[in-house]
Amino acid sequence: MKKIALILSALSVPLAPAAISQTVTDEAFSSSRHAVEASPPPTFFPHNWIRGYTEFAVAPSHNEPDLGRCMFPQPSTAGGAASQCTAYARYLFSGYIEMHPLGQTFARHLFLFFEPRFSFGRNIPQVSYEESMEPIAYDRSIGAGYRLPRNFELRLTQHQVDYLGRYSRLLGPADLRTTGPYGLYTTVSLRWTFGGYGQGGSPSAY
Repeated sequence: MKKIALILSALSVPLAPAAISQTVTDEAFSSSRHAVEASPPPTFFPHNWIRGYTEFAVAPSHNEPDLGRCMFPQPSTAGGAASQCTAYARYLFSGYIEMHPLGQTFARHLFLFFEPRFSFGRNIPQVSYEESMEPIAYDRSIGAGYRLPRNFELRLTQHQVDYLGRYSRLLGPADLRTTGPYGLYTTVSLRWTFGGYGQGGSPSAY
């Protein structure tokens, strides 16, 4: 037993410095990592300062979004299936972009946003259903907001619609000549989010 104890003691001597060195290295790495995590974000363009999503949607036949441009039902003088007023979308391509360019001071809660939506299709309910990708309209919301305590946001939004291609002209007797879904407007709103919605990668909380 004494021989075994002596052998183990002899082996532990050269291993001790390595163990101590490893402990010191681990502590140094941990301290360095905490220092990086605790470092403040840059003043301009912090991590994830641009965020958002894109979405492509397809409307099944007989479920096309109505852009409010055409009469329904259309008058007989419109031409039936040959009518030029076919502003019922088959495809929608949309997205949302939010920008937080500042990372420090109270200004870090200020953000800009842009929400575009493109409509494509050529359909007349109960008359004609096609798979066309003909562009119909481009509507978007742009604005600015400010994050408040308790998950509130104050937002200033402007919305506008531009018709594309032939929809920028008169489309016959079925054309209502509207300015698009909701048209041109500006709103001031207060938004409240809950359950962690939209908080991933957000700037420093209050």
